Amino acid sequence: MERLERSGRCLRAALARGRVRRPLPALLLAIAVLGSALKDGGLVPDTPLQNKRNPLNVYFVKVAWAWTLWLLLPFIALTTYQLARRQFRYGRTKSALLVLRRLSALLVGTAVWYLCTELFVYVENLTGECSIQGKPGQPRRLYASKRECRQDSGVWNGFDISGHCFLLSYCAMMILEEVAVLEALSMDHSSKLRVVVNVLFVSLCSLTVIWVFMFLCTALYFHDFSQKLLGVLIGLSAWYGTYRFWYLKPFSPGLPLPNISLSSKKYSYSR
Repeated sequence: MERLERSGRCLRAALARGRVRRPLPALLLAIAVLGSALKDGGLVPDTPLQNKRNPLNVYFVKVAWAWTLWLLLPFIALTTYQLARRQFRYGRTKSALLVLRRLSALLVGTAVWYLCTELFVYVENLTGECSIQGKPGQPRRLYASKRECRQDSGVWNGFDISGHCFLLSYCAMMILEEVAVLEALSMDHSSKLRVVVNVLFVSLCSLTVIWVFMFLCTALYFHDFSQKLLGVLIGLSAWYGTYRFWYLKPFSPGLPLPNISLSSKKYSYSR
């Protein structure tokens, strides 16, 4: 437990205070640009990470939103309720309502994830065509979608916006925004709740490292430059449009630190 507390304290100093959150969008864009340049220049060495079946891709990236969702859900619920009760002196009913309001950010994120992935599929189907080795004398079949093409062992050539670049950048930025609540949250060092929050916080930080690392692998090994650039721009736009615009409005899930401006957040979790 002492090691967990030390890990949480070190990570809070870097993540909760915004030292990583502020430069991360520019870092992700730089990774997309430089990774693409290395890939196009043939300067990337062969590694197991270029195989789409590598464990990190199969068990983490393929279900990235599920990992992000199920770790953020208890973290947001516990920290928001504690913040409402101790810092804002809300009653139980008002605290529970604030928790539900903040958890609706996960519904917004799910909607963003679903709509964007459906858009990417639509664009790829709209711009693509199927390359398939037909049998002699057999009339050429027209395929309307990538799925139909692959069912006949064909290769679909379309504009494939990088879903990985979109989702990994969006998930990483969303996690860093949500852990900012620790800047205003104070809990007793001996409380069991603090241990649970520390476990969730360290897990979320570890997940963010995985997302950024796999974003780097995507930039180095997969997709064309324009596909990766568009993917990360959509991911960052989704983050900016929610946390830097919509969540500032009254009728929204709100920011992780309600009623506290971004410039006046006080870091008091470790008191």
